[in-house]
Amino acid sequence: MKRKTTLILGMLLGLMAVTAEAQCVQGIRPGQEWPDRKGEHINAHGGGLMFEDGKYYWYGENRPERGFTTEVGVEVYSSTDLVNWTDEGVALAVSEEAGSPIERGCIMERPKVIHNPRTGKYIMLFHLELKGKGYAAARVGFAESDSPVGPFRFIRSLRPNAGKWPVGFSRRDIRRAAKLKEADYKEWWTPAWRKAVTEGLLLARDVPGGQMSRDMTVYVDEDGKAYHIFSAEENLTLNLAELTDDYLDYTGRFVRIAPGGQNEAPTLFKRNGVYWMITSGCTGWAPNEARMFRAKSLWGPWEQLPSPFEGKDAEKSFHTQGTYIFKINGTEDGFVFMADRWNPASLKNSRHVWLPILFREDGTPVIRWVDEWHPQGE
Repeated sequence: MKRKTTLILGMLLGLMAVTAEAQCVQGIRPGQEWPDRKGEHINAHGGGLMFEDGKYYWYGENRPERGFTTEVGVEVYSSTDLVNWTDEGVALAVSEEAGSPIERGCIMERPKVIHNPRTGKYIMLFHLELKGKGYAAARVGFAESDSPVGPFRFIRSLRPNAGKWPVGFSRRDIRRAAKLKEADYKEWWTPAWRKAVTEGLLLARDVPGGQMSRDMTVYVDEDGKAYHIFSAEENLTLNLAELTDDYLDYTGRFVRIAPGGQNEAPTLFKRNGVYWMITSGCTGWAPNEARMFRAKSLWGPWEQLPSPFEGKDAEKSFHTQGTYIFKINGTEDGFVFMADRWNPASLKNSRHVWLPILFREDGTPVIRWVDEWHPQGE
């Protein structure tokens, strides 16, 4: 009798395992728990998407139940329909080596992966903070892999464009910025301090060692050129920096966007020859009103427009912060805004909010809330 009971129990457990493995989600429900095929909430925050050979790959921060340092690394999931996701494991793991830039206990945020057609490598960029240093390091990390699911090999971390000045900065601008000293502006947020920031106070400070790099995204243009967009100058200014052909370094060409404007969480896409960028303000884990910019060239000028969010709680961006914008494969205008609804008490359980981007008659993007939707593409 005991053997028969054990056998039945084993069959039931096996059936439960198969059911869990085959769990199917019918549509995208923004702000709700999003189970993977094993029934566990997807742990890929601050993430990005890549489409390759018929599959989507979702890379994001594997966040802990408690705390905010990185204890595992970057997780990767795969899907063919953008709704049901398989956990492919850790794409880039933290290091157990003491003193490694990606030592367990560091902070790895906003990973983005792009495929380089020339080298065949998959390149990951991410915001990196060193263990025990809080957010002082403000670096970008580079890693590469032969496979979209990894394992990725950490290459190095740095601050971008050391020794370089931005595109459009004249010799006169450089001389003026070089004369600005932080010691002369001990009080922040004054009109004089804001003017100094705009003119390059913090830019000049960081030229020797490279610009700070925090919240970030990566964008590949139609010509294959790749760009790293990131918060610099104490999160006061955005930088858009051109990457080398192998996507593993910088060409030295970069531009400042909205100097002194306090933007982070940049997301970028292009439609009908116009580049659109949606960002957030800087209020920690708390949501705020999104900002939107447009330009006909990545090198600017960038024009700021009102928030694209429309409807109830639009002033809080539906209680989200953007992380990436992608286009559904096989569609003409199927752009999707990826965002996080942060839960600082348990970052692992932060919710994902994916919403379709709509367009007004003049081409301006609009983001409206929907309780549930299903992406239509190939």
